[in-house]
Amino acid sequence: MMKRLLFIFALFFSVQAFASYILIPMDAESQDEHLKAYGITYWTLERQVKAKWLLNYRGGSFLLPDAEEIRKECTIRGVSFEVISDSEANRILELISSPSQNMEAVVLEKAPKIAVYSPKGNQPWDDAVTMVLTYAEIPYEVVYDEEVLSDQLLLYDWLHLHHEDFTGQYGKFYRAYRAAPWYIENKRNAEELATKLGYDKVSESKRDVALKIRDYVIGGGFMFAMCSATDSFDIALAAEGVDICETMFDGDPSESGYQTKIDYNKTFAFKDFILERSPMVYEFSSIDMTNKRSIRKETDYFTLMDYSAKWDPIPCMLVQNHTALVKGFMGQTTAFKRDEVKSNVLVMGENKTNGEARYIHGIRGKGFFTFYGGHDPEDYQHRVGDAKTELALHPTSPGYRLILNNVLFPAAKKKKQKT
Repeated sequence: MMKRLLFIFALFFSVQAFASYILIPMDAESQDEHLKAYGITYWTLERQVKAKWLLNYRGGSFLLPDAEEIRKECTIRGVSFEVISDSEANRILELISSPSQNMEAVVLEKAPKIAVYSPKGNQPWDDAVTMVLTYAEIPYEVVYDEEVLSDQLLLYDWLHLHHEDFTGQYGKFYRAYRAAPWYIENKRNAEELATKLGYDKVSESKRDVALKIRDYVIGGGFMFAMCSATDSFDIALAAEGVDICETMFDGDPSESGYQTKIDYNKTFAFKDFILERSPMVYEFSSIDMTNKRSIRKETDYFTLMDYSAKWDPIPCMLVQNHTALVKGFMGQTTAFKRDEVKSNVLVMGENKTNGEARYIHGIRGKGFFTFYGGHDPEDYQHRVGDAKTELALHPTSPGYRLILNNVLFPAAKKKKQKT
C-alpha cells in the first residue's frame, strides 16, 4: 500500500512539474507490441491512475500521465511510447473532439477484476483468452461451478467463459474421443463435481451455472465468450427444463420432441436454431458455420464494422484495431449463421460472402456480452493435442487485440444504458 501511495505521489508531482503525457500509439507503423500495450494500460489503472483511450486515433491509442515508472515499465515490456507535452496532448484532444472527426477520448477509470470460468486443471495455453492475459501480464482468477453457484461472480467486473459445453454433452466429442483417457477422466471429474454440488446430472449443474451467469450479466456484469462457450451457453438457456441429452451423456434418453420446446426468448444472441440430435456429430446446432463453410485458409478473413466513436462508443471500443481486416480462424464453433443472430445484437465482425458473423455484442439487463467465434486467432485450425501458440511470435495480432478490447471495456466511464 505504501509503495502504491508513493507511486501516486510521484506521478502527481511529475504531472504538475512537467505537464507531459505518455502516448502509447496503437497503429501498425508505430507499435511493435500491441498486446503488451494493453497490459501497460491495465498496470497503470491498477495503481489508481486514470488513462484515456483515444478511439480511432492511430489505431486506438492510449494516453497516460507521464511518470518515470510508466516509462520504465514500457521499456521493460518492449512497448513503444512517445512522451508528449501538455500542449501537444491538448492539440490531440482538440482534434479528437472536433465534430468532423470520427474519434473520441474515453476515460478509463479503474482496472476491472477479471475472472475466467475454466476447469481448474486447464493450463493457460488451453484457451486464447488466458494465453493473451498471461502474455499481456494482466492478472486474472479462475472460477468454476462451485464459485459460480455460490454467487462469487459478484466479486468480479469481467467474466470470460472458457471453451465450455453448457449443455452437458461433454463437447460432443463422443464419436471421436469416447475411448480417450482424457475424455474419460474429464467426464468422470464432471460427474463427481455435479454430485458434490447436489445434482444427479452434469447437464443439470451446467444449466444452473448458465443461469447464474445470465443473472450476473443482467445485474451489470461483462461477459465474454469464445468458441463452444457461445452457442452452448445460449442453448442451455433456451433448453431450461428440457432434456436434450442422450443416454451416453446423462444416463437416460432425451425428451421426446425437445426441439419444439426450445424457448428462443431466453437466449442472449441466437434465434430459430435447430439442435443437432445425433451424439455422433461434432456439432451442437445450426448456429455454427464450421461445416457450412466453403472458404480456403488463404482467403479466410472477416471485416470489422465501422462505428461512430462519439455516438456509439461501446462497439467502437470493441473494434479498435490497426486494421479492419482480420484473419479468420476455426474452432468447434467457428462462426455464427447470420440469419440466426437476433436483430438486437450487433454484428461487429462478419464475412458477408459466407453469410457468417464472427464477432457479436449485445446488452442484457444492465450488463453486456460479447461472443467471438473460433478457438485461437493465430492457430487457424487448432486440434486436440496441438502445441500452444507462442504469442511472442504474434505481438501485433489483430485477432487477439479484439479480446483485449473487451478486457479494458469495463474500465471505461460509460453513459447510462437503456435496458
